[in-house]
Order: sequence, then structure tokens, then C-alpha cells
Amino acid sequence: MYTRTAETPPKHLFCFNYNTSAGHSNGINYLELTDDELMRQCEMDTFKSSGPGGQHRNKRESAVRLKHLPTGIIAQAAEDRSQHMNRASALKRLRALLAIRVRNSVDIDSYTPPMELLQILPLKSTIRGSDCGPQIGPKNPKFILGMQALLDVIFAVDGSISEAGKLLGLSTGALSRLILSDDSLRMAVNDLRNSKQRSIKLRYDDLDRLVIFDEKLDTFCH
Repeated sequence: MYTRTAETPPKHLFCFNYNTSAGHSNGINYLELTDDELMRQCEMDTFKSSGPGGQHRNKRESAVRLKHLPTGIIAQAAEDRSQHMNRASALKRLRALLAIRVRNSVDIDSYTPPMELLQILPLKSTIRGSDCGPQIGPKNPKFILGMQALLDVIFAVDGSISEAGKLLGLSTGALSRLILSDDSLRMAVNDLRNSKQRSIKLRYDDLDRLVIFDEKLDTFCH
């Protein structure tokens, strides 16, 4: 872990980009690391933040910003007077951001959902065995692991909720309700689907340009 002091936080804290190095894990699941292991991968900045209630005169250098060096993902916390508490909050937020932004590769043809994903699925899922126990909800700390695995599946099927539902033994409606049960999951799915749609549009635009080029080349040659 690297520590340094900064006067102000950066202007841009969150950026979804599935085409950058922060978009893929290269086989490493950062969420499985302990807090100490994850902190060793981070650069920590402290900066001054106004006190509660807008008490600008009572500034303190207890706000914490963590940058995860392997992915470039940043999380921060400034709501507590204790730097220790802010560090814990920032680390928790970093885990959530890693779940949302870092995708693990999924082989659709031979896919078997991991236990952490099965545990967040509704009981009506046809692939959910009795050994999974009760359904884990968004307030459970383990939900974040299942959320990451669910996003991996949705990413692998190009954002199709119906196709993801088929893999998970759920109807489109049932999977949609699961996604809507957590705001961060809902927003992540929307961002992922928008990213996929933009990528598809770019590919079609490239194809259109290629066709136009071929037509011009054909005209030139004749």
C-alpha cells in the first residue's frame, strides 16, 4: 500500500469503461482477497474535507481516497472524523466498484454458476439446489460476490437479460426483478447494456464504411 497526502479529491471518481485494463480481471478475482491483501494493491491518499454540517472552519485531513493500482479504480470516503473509519468505508466502496466494473471471462457453452451467484438467485430458479440455503439479499455482505458473477454472465451474453435468464434458470421477468432489487446492480446492468450497444453500433459503422470504400474502389477500378 502506498500512502500520500492530497489537498483535494480528483474531479472524476467513477468511470465505466469495459474496454480498458480496468474492464477485465485477467483471471484474478480481487473480491476474494482479504482486506489487507486488497489494501496492499492500493495507493492511499488523505485529504482535507469540511466538517459535518458545513463547518468549513473545522477542516481535517481525515478523508481517504483509495486507488486500486491494477485496475485504476478509485473509491473515497470523507463522512467520518476518523481516518480509520473512512479508510474502512472507502475499502468497502472499492469492493463494490470492483464487482461492478471488473469482468471475469465466462465460457457460455460450459458455464456452471458459482455458489455465490446461486445464493442470490430467487428460489424459483430451476438450477438452484437446496444446498444453496436461503436467498441472499442486497443487505448481506456476500451479495456483492453474487452481483459480480451475475454481471459477468450478462456481459458474456451481450447484455441480453433473456439469454442470461436461460443460463440461470429464470424467466426474463424474474431476473429483471432481481436486478431491480439493488440500485447499484440496476445501474451497472444499464451501463453494461449501453456499453454493449455502443460497441455493436461502432462495429456496424465500421462495416458501413468498409462497404462504401469497396464501392468506391470498384468504381475506380472500372
